[in-house]
Amino acid sequence: MVNQYETVFIATPVLSEAQMKEAVQKYVNLITDNGGEIVHQEDWGLRQLAYPIQHKTSGFYYLIEFKADSQFVATLETQYHRDERIIRYLTVTLDKDAIAYAEKRRANKAAKAAPAAEAPAAE
Repeated sequence: MVNQYETVFIATPVLSEAQMKEAVQKYVNLITDNGGEIVHQEDWGLRQLAYPIQHKTSGFYYLIEFKADSQFVATLETQYHRDERIIRYLTVTLDKDAIAYAEKRRANKAAKAAPAAEAPAAE
């Protein structure tokens, strides 16, 4: 059965930008190679952690929304667990209300970004 999921992972803050992109690409490829479909990706950047994890006080946050078979989540989380670059992860199944909320949030973000992109062009 295909469900929609949202996964957020926190990567160690010692990674370079290229290493972070490589880590993200690894998981995007893992999802698509196993029959999944990427719905949305969002880089939340470097953020402070609420409490130290593995002696680190910050981390790179990344969100991926995807559709995949229900058995795939176990495979994805096993890969997160084995990857030393990932310090925390969480994958949740989105119900119809959560999917609607996520779509609304993306639309609002796009609407806010559109006027900002037009403003420099008008000057």
